[in-house]
Amino acid sequence: MTTVAVKPATMAQALTRALRDAMAADPAVHVLGEDVGTLGGVFRVTDGLAKEFGEDRCTDTPLAEAGILGTAVGMAMYGLRPVVEMQFDAFAYPAFEQLLSHVAKMRNRTRGKMPLPITIRVPYGGGIGGVEHHSDSSEAYYMATPGLHVVTPATVPDAYGLLRAAIASDDPVVFLEPKRLYWSKDSWNPEQPQHVEPIGRAVVRRSGRSA
Repeated sequence: MTTVAVKPATMAQALTRALRDAMAADPAVHVLGEDVGTLGGVFRVTDGLAKEFGEDRCTDTPLAEAGILGTAVGMAMYGLRPVVEMQFDAFAYPAFEQLLSHVAKMRNRTRGKMPLPITIRVPYGGGIGGVEHHSDSSEAYYMATPGLHVVTPATVPDAYGLLRAAIASDDPVVFLEPKRLYWSKDSWNPEQPQHVEPIGRAVVRRSGRSA
């Protein structure tokens, strides 16, 4: 029997593969944000997606976060599954009114008739030598907002499975990507069947004795 060597992959590579696989599986999945197309994102997470799927599905936007998220709301209302990239954590604050007033409330406002399957990717946290507006830990704002799922990956396999689950969710998901872990590596084979844990179910990495 021949053993195929599995090369270490980074978390950024796992996120890229998750986006690619989601876009290939469902034409309703669209990626939009600042520099996500030609450049491939500041952290290169969207690298190659515009070339493979076209600029209509991986779209560079103006520098207007409220407009980006507001556009995604309209897209979701018309049956698409937009994946928004906020370039840095603190850059997302101008879009917070859209998030609070529309994204988080739409299912409740319409009594369940209009879910908003939007994934909002937010690179967050410190540890990379970033300056002001580049190193915020903004998770508390999102966690305190009813109507949102808020998730973050800890490992390379988690990054793939959690992002696929977020995109598949019919409810809005704030997907916080720890910038310091973008280049962390793990043995992970993207060609093998991947485990996708449903949103809302925790993965137990180590059992404890506390009830």
